[in-house]
Amino acid sequence: MDYYFLSSAEFEDRRIKGKFLECVEVFSQGHWYGTLWSEVGPSLEAGFWVLLEIDVEGAKEVQEKVSGAVTIFIRPQSLKELERRLRSRGTEQEEAIQRRLSVATHELELADQYETQVVNDTLAEAVDEICQNLQDRGLSND
Repeated sequence: MDYYFLSSAEFEDRRIKGKFLECVEVFSQGHWYGTLWSEVGPSLEAGFWVLLEIDVEGAKEVQEKVSGAVTIFIRPQSLKELERRLRSRGTEQEEAIQRRLSVATHELELADQYETQVVNDTLAEAVDEICQNLQDRGLSND
């Protein structure tokens, strides 16, 4: 799926007209992100899976709009581990790290709204657990 960069006015127009499956203002700083229905609707109607990597507010909107949506919260082992990973990358300033930790704290408080939670200790184990969860639900292509 491609990213679309819209002007604030165009985004607001589409939001008001219900063109988004989900959308949210990130960090309350005037930065809006969302998933257009036009990008996922045709795939859903054709019976294909659509995988969305979205925040907790977006996931809540999807749950309200898409019957049978499967929700999986991918979480760090701990906030301390998340902080260690963010710092070890060396790609973000302190302010950005603190903001991400604050958001993560809030999102972890809402993790129980998801059907399943997967701890991302290692990528391979997390992928295996997600695949097993989908198979257990009869949603596997196998």
